[in-house]
Amino acid sequence: MTLNRRTFQQALAATLAGISTGSLTGAAQAQAGWPNKPIKYIVPFAPGGTTDILARVVGEKLALALGQPVVIENKAGQGGSAGSAELARAAPDGYTIGGGTISSHAINATLYDKLPYDPVTSFAPITLYATQPNMLLVHPAVPAHNVRELIALLKASPDKYSYGSAGNGTSQHISGELFKTMAGVQMQHIPYRGSGQMLPELLGGTLPIAFDNVASAIPHIKAGKLRALAVTTAARSGVSPDVPTLAESGLPGYELSSWQAVFAPAGTPPAIVERLYTEISRILKMPDVAKRLGDLGLDLSGMPPAELAALIRNDVPRLGKVVRDSGAKAN
Repeated sequence: MTLNRRTFQQALAATLAGISTGSLTGAAQAQAGWPNKPIKYIVPFAPGGTTDILARVVGEKLALALGQPVVIENKAGQGGSAGSAELARAAPDGYTIGGGTISSHAINATLYDKLPYDPVTSFAPITLYATQPNMLLVHPAVPAHNVRELIALLKASPDKYSYGSAGNGTSQHISGELFKTMAGVQMQHIPYRGSGQMLPELLGGTLPIAFDNVASAIPHIKAGKLRALAVTTAARSGVSPDVPTLAESGLPGYELSSWQAVFAPAGTPPAIVERLYTEISRILKMPDVAKRLGDLGLDLSGMPPAELAALIRNDVPRLGKVVRDSGAKAN
């Protein structure tokens, strides 16, 4: 059969329309069928820290809600940047999500000369899990029972003591640098690949001083294995109300609060992001989850994706000033 020009054009247009419609239908069907395989959850720190705890508590409930396993993978390094970079490179299909913190998604933008991702544009924010204080901790063998005694000890023995953090660029690291600047003391910073690696050194006495999230520190404080001298936030923590703030311990104006969130790669379909937000925010309201995380000193949030995006846009320059003023740098 011979087609004239007009007939050929009509046939071509119909074919292209069918291909386009079929593609859109296929995409919609794929999205509607999500998830139909396991979801990978990247934790950008070693096991045992707050980011890891949140992933496992929420991931267990999320797997039940979605009907698919949520597989936790710890990818520690560079203050959360190594795992966050892997998340940013992942296919934006809803099958890879990951934890993110004030470190990986705000502080590191200034602390490192180059990041392999942009905290603002490389991710699709899902929700803010919680905010929490960091704590200034010492091993019981350290002869200081409050912040003033610790400052006097450090001034009497410059560079004798070191302090640990969950890694370069973490809120714990910046908490320590801000403390050094405001107190006028010297300590060597020892970065670990997460709280899970740092705490055994602190508990064993190899590391004398540390800053850590209240969630991972509080069990050891309650057990009497560590001494908490202060919290970094403007107000005391509800789980340890007897521990003063650094501001009321001789460093007026000191304030730094840590936060934890969850993200997908940029370009993840909005419907999938919204489903994840809906399920996770519902999980955070479950009585057993709220109690378990609240007992660790976490102030739960569950804010919408747009609000988390705004928080990051604000915190990158705000915390950039803190990093520059402290003189901290990592490469």
